[in-house]
Amino acid sequence: MSANDAPRAQQPSAPYDSAFLKACRREPVPHTPVWFMRQAGRSLPEYRKVREGVGMLESCMRPELVTEITLQPVRRHGVDAAIYFSDIVVPLKAIGVDLDIKPGVGPVVEHPIRTRADLAQLRDLTPEDVSYVTEAIGLLTRELGATPLIGFAGAPFTLASYLVEGGPSRTYENAKAMMYGDPELWADLLDRLADITAAFLKVQIEAGASAVQLFDSWAGALAPGDYRHSVLPASAKVFEAVAGYGVPRIHFGVGTGELLRLMGEAGADVVGVDWRVPLDEAARRVGPGKALQGNLDPTVLFATTEAVEAKTREVLDSAAGLEGHVFNLGHGVMPSTDPDALTRLVEYVHTHTAR
Repeated sequence: MSANDAPRAQQPSAPYDSAFLKACRREPVPHTPVWFMRQAGRSLPEYRKVREGVGMLESCMRPELVTEITLQPVRRHGVDAAIYFSDIVVPLKAIGVDLDIKPGVGPVVEHPIRTRADLAQLRDLTPEDVSYVTEAIGLLTRELGATPLIGFAGAPFTLASYLVEGGPSRTYENAKAMMYGDPELWADLLDRLADITAAFLKVQIEAGASAVQLFDSWAGALAPGDYRHSVLPASAKVFEAVAGYGVPRIHFGVGTGELLRLMGEAGADVVGVDWRVPLDEAARRVGPGKALQGNLDPTVLFATTEAVEAKTREVLDSAAGLEGHVFNLGHGVMPSTDPDALTRLVEYVHTHTAR
């Protein structure tokens, strides 16, 4: 059944009974659900076609374009969930932070936050600031029918890293210097970003998102003690702010094997795991009461079909004893990935795990 085939009268409640949301709730599923981080993006020729001549931030502010891009992998791959097409810096741009996403570089901030006076750049986010998000999600939920839509946002630490560094970094020396050298300013920065992030997630949930994911992409740069003391409180504030909506909350970072239990403690219902830690070991680290998401190495998709299936079986076997498992890659789809490899992977997981 396609996303558009579900009877219209059933659509408002249909996503609740989807395999994806059942797995997030640790309920029995007809098959292991699959979706991919960055599934709507550069690996798809249809994406590259509709994005021709349109900047990244501008594309995130066009509801009809967002809708088309978000739907593309659902149509092509038959994934069990769509993820809203956007970028983690969109809420910062929406409140007036002077930034741009430069091709080949990433987000670049014109005036990095280095002093307490610089916090003035970060005002509260209102629904009116991102009215295009509400419009796009309205369009999407009507098209998706029974297929759930995942909303998302960048976690306070990752957003702070961009804001303090002024752009992408491998060492995070400025961000860590603030964290260690001016802990009060650091705490105030993350607390303000937590409010902005929570407001952005609330807009998405209230517009119709069935689940949300908090991307703490750079949290793996932290030692567990620093994460617990200087980062976890802000992430926990975000998760607590949206707890009342009853939608599953997913927490993901890269290189976070040593932080998995703490990331679960922050309030997630589902903990995303990258490819470095087997899922059975990840479950031991996270502890009971959480579903897991992951965790095929994205580079495996460049190998033969037989190799992809063998590595996929390893992931599924590792997840066999979990309370809930959402199959995903251990990071985002790489731009040069063959889209047909993703389509075959979805079909293989569905077939191999059919109950």
